[in-house]
Amino acid sequence: MYETTRTQVIAIALLLAPVLGHAADSASGTTAAGNGTTSSVLAKAAPQSLSPAKSDDYKDPDLWGRIRSGYAIPDVDNTLVAKHTQWYASRPEYLARTSGRASLYLYHVVQELEKRGMPTELALLPVIESAFNPQALSTADASGLWQFVPGTGRDFNLKQNMFKDERRGVLASTDAALTYLQRLYTMFGDWQLALAAYNWGEGNVQKAIQKNRSQGKPTDFESLADLMPAETRNYVPKLQAVKNIIANPGQYGVNLPAIDNQPYFITVDKTSDIDLAVAAQLAEMSVDEFKALNPQFKKPVITGESTKILLPKENAEKFHINLAQWGHALSSWTTHKITSAKESIASLASKFDTTPEVIRQANNIPPQMRLKAGSTILVPKTSASTGSDIAESIIDNAQVAFEADRGDSKRKGGKLSGVQRIKATAAHAVAEIKSRVSGGNKASASVHGRKRR
Repeated sequence: MYETTRTQVIAIALLLAPVLGHAADSASGTTAAGNGTTSSVLAKAAPQSLSPAKSDDYKDPDLWGRIRSGYAIPDVDNTLVAKHTQWYASRPEYLARTSGRASLYLYHVVQELEKRGMPTELALLPVIESAFNPQALSTADASGLWQFVPGTGRDFNLKQNMFKDERRGVLASTDAALTYLQRLYTMFGDWQLALAAYNWGEGNVQKAIQKNRSQGKPTDFESLADLMPAETRNYVPKLQAVKNIIANPGQYGVNLPAIDNQPYFITVDKTSDIDLAVAAQLAEMSVDEFKALNPQFKKPVITGESTKILLPKENAEKFHINLAQWGHALSSWTTHKITSAKESIASLASKFDTTPEVIRQANNIPPQMRLKAGSTILVPKTSASTGSDIAESIIDNAQVAFEADRGDSKRKGGKLSGVQRIKATAAHAVAEIKSRVSGGNKASASVHGRKRR
């Protein structure tokens, strides 16, 4: 039964196109913001939280039932909740797609919530944030299931470099999100206010509380709602709406797909560089299936000695068996640093016995753009570099930058046409954004208290 359910579920998750959450439809682009915390501080949240529980305490074969049993946040009942409940309930195909993606990650999230004694309805928060799409990216550059912006991700030690973005990684981002939510609960002593702060920023919630307090008004979520931007005012009601539907799907005419109350994946240690395609082959999975569990990897090679990959248990067993019998190189990629503007993509392709298209695709180089000197790019290994892994110093510090390839057009004896100039300018703008993302520049300004670029 488990294999059948697992196969059906991943088919739903992978074949249907990912969509952003209802939050995006309402211009949410939500994310966490704030600083790290310590275990001693987090311990203060325990008195009003659930008692940590063991998974053996839960016999319900359906994970939705396990989530229902751990509801602990006081309910909100207002017109906004009714509005959002109707929105979700009237879109069964949307809930099916979201549930299909959630089935890969939800058990892990619930398990981590119970370990920390946190309300299990918080496992539904990614429905609001990302529709459980780990590749979701907001206009504020918030990424992943829990929608961290780059600066906040760094605050919670989520690595972001040329090779990976842990804001998308299931394990790291979930740990960071729950740590931050615990910190906010410790600060406000109220889960609804903690959720508002997760969306709006703790500083803004504190200011709203102070304003109401100075006027002798209550400081609960609904009393502060008029001081909040629309996104935050709708945030808790959206979660309540999803919570209501999960609690009693039949009441709303919703047929929730069953999700087994058992781990979907296990962690596998990787001790040397390995091509993403090779890892998927050894696990006897498609590349898309592999990426669904390991969305943090941005390049065709998985680097780093301490890196872990996630695989379903049966695929992990196949991975180890096939790896022991593998008689070829695990990685076919290395890095090359551009030292001169004269190094064109065409000359690099010739040097590394490949094609310009391969280099452009591996490094996300837009058309009509060239590499700036100082950039580090991914190139196929040669015989001289076959046995070496990419150094940690390169993994942590590699950056890539592009510029319009005007030099090549001049050498060809012609100028860019008006249309070509427009395309080159647009490509240059896109390249600049991508290079800043790859370089991991720090966040600066804020919107509603949340850091963004």
